[in-house]
Amino acid sequence: MADNPVFRSGLTLAAIAAICTALVAFTYQLTDERIAANDKAWLEQSLQPALSGLFFDSGVSESIVTIPAPHALPGSDDAIIYRVYSGELPVAALFVVSARDGYAGAIKILVGVDIDAKVTGVHVLAHRETPGLGDRIESNKTDWVRQFDGRSLGDPVAGNWKIKRDGGEFDQLTGASVTPRAVVKAIRETLEYFDANSAAIFAAAADAADEVVE
Repeated sequence: MADNPVFRSGLTLAAIAAICTALVAFTYQLTDERIAANDKAWLEQSLQPALSGLFFDSGVSESIVTIPAPHALPGSDDAIIYRVYSGELPVAALFVVSARDGYAGAIKILVGVDIDAKVTGVHVLAHRETPGLGDRIESNKTDWVRQFDGRSLGDPVAGNWKIKRDGGEFDQLTGASVTPRAVVKAIRETLEYFDANSAAIFAAAADAADEVVE
């Protein structure tokens, strides 16, 4: 049977198929690792704007807590919190949340809060707001989000965590009030959540998310 041409051809095809499968698997593994590394680098870069002026030595995306919905944070999806450390000391928490009531739908934002409960930065991650109006919440178009840097629940007082049109302290955008109103509200709610749950957020236990008040 070993001299059978059909048998030899079958063995040859099987060997070629095995080699091709191995090459594809090897290539996929290399590509998959590269994609994962690129995704992590992009994520780290996206998180950096909310950590302006802070010293930390941990990878921004290394310590993650996921808070399942429903929860007290803005948005109806699961909330993600990135915990940032200097050595073993907590420095800040980055919240990926959604302002539900934007003009054209939910606005996904990143809110950085340091250990003293002050905003370290706000970065808009995704939205569908009107070009030329609501989209000016993006940091690459205006510096509107910079007005929240260093603010806290007491600065301004609770009643002034609104846009000026509503009697608050924060600037709105010319021709757009719904969008900034939604963002201001989401930042305030994030600060309130941090104030109530900071100890649990930075808990060292692996199941820290289970300790966070929902």
